[in-house]
Amino acid sequence: MLVALAAIIAPAGAAVPNPTVTGPIPVNAPPGDPSHDYPQLATQVDIASQGYVEEEYFFQGTATLYSTPPLATGGVVSSGHPYKTRMIVRRPTSAERFNGIVIVEWVNVTSGYNLDAMWQASFDLLMREGYAYVGVSAQRVGVQQQPSGLTAWSPTRYGTLDVTAGNTVPSDTLSYDIFSQAAQAIRHPVGVNPLGGLPVRLIIAAGVSQSQGRLVAYHNSIHPLAGVYDGFYLVLGLGGRLRTDLAVKVFKVNTENDVLLLGEAAARQPDSDRLRTWEIAGTSHVSFQSAVFRRELLIRDGLPQADTTVCSLPALSHIPTRYVLNAVYGHLARWIVDGSAPPIAPRIELNSVSPAVAARDTFGNALGGIRLAQHAVPTATNTGVNTGPGFCFLFGSHVPFDAATLAALYRNHGQYVSAVDQTTNKNLAAGYILGPEAEATVEEAARSDIGKE
Repeated sequence: MLVALAAIIAPAGAAVPNPTVTGPIPVNAPPGDPSHDYPQLATQVDIASQGYVEEEYFFQGTATLYSTPPLATGGVVSSGHPYKTRMIVRRPTSAERFNGIVIVEWVNVTSGYNLDAMWQASFDLLMREGYAYVGVSAQRVGVQQQPSGLTAWSPTRYGTLDVTAGNTVPSDTLSYDIFSQAAQAIRHPVGVNPLGGLPVRLIIAAGVSQSQGRLVAYHNSIHPLAGVYDGFYLVLGLGGRLRTDLAVKVFKVNTENDVLLLGEAAARQPDSDRLRTWEIAGTSHVSFQSAVFRRELLIRDGLPQADTTVCSLPALSHIPTRYVLNAVYGHLARWIVDGSAPPIAPRIELNSVSPAVAARDTFGNALGGIRLAQHAVPTATNTGVNTGPGFCFLFGSHVPFDAATLAALYRNHGQYVSAVDQTTNKNLAAGYILGPEAEATVEEAARSDIGKE
């Protein structure tokens, strides 16, 4: 077990209804089949070999519409609104493999489909440490909007889903109670148990980008009423500020892109006994690694892809944000369970906050922040900044150094690998990365041609 969880007293969640869960929903076609009678974005990872199973469930009930005032507890606006949506579950098949912790992701719908960004970034860590993962579709765009929402993507499979109460609540205001009810179904299942009987002891709410923004509002306004989540893991912020009078632990991770272009510089809050914020230098909102991983699934499922070739600079930073994301899970769990405070990390250095402008070295790489070896021992200029149409502002940039610059920096291959090894060991000792990611970093450097004639 990652942490000792027996002493945790779970939130009661008395104010949150327990929805009706059905499933697992049969998978009647292989992924990629034109019928789409399989879970949207079903993972392509071989999870069975890791002792895991992927299952999809529907859950339904009546949701309450809450107000979500900034930095204040919400109130009931109306109630009794019917809904039906889905959750995708990836879990160990045996209790012996389960560490007792469920990560519940508010899946991201910015691109029109149900992106399980936290799973895609950290599936390796989640399975090697024995977490259960649940992705919840709580928003209208992901469930009902043409052409990639669930009901349009597969009317046969998803045609009965509706998070708008028959279009009487077309906004996403029911999403907060839907997200609470998902946790209730996991912690206190009645009838169908979506975790297959695994002993759940800790539930952490997680979300990326737009979903992160939703969870900021949820933390501030809904959590004081519902109390069904034990902690919050917020990734790729959009400039929302968190209340400081709630006891629940919150861990934020931001890329350089989020700090400079998405409002996180102005929304910075001090680290405290309930909030920790890490910023990763050189990273973009959408990373090269996540884009490559996602592309295969989008092609398979016929979902839209963003065009990175139209941006002003070569798009997608190559700094692996996910290495840092993996390290946070254990820190947050221990913080919740026994109060072990996570490491504090330096913030990205800014020359100004409004507009947010990063201090940079002679190569254009940002100073400060968590500095992974791929950034601190550079072979390229990696930034969180780009321009151009569409989502270019989220893609950051990656411009490799020319041969002369590399030769001037690294007189031989051994010097380069040694520098990577030293920086990586420092990050490992600081708690910013974990052992497997440290090993992968050094191995990648050893396989490279940097410093070779």
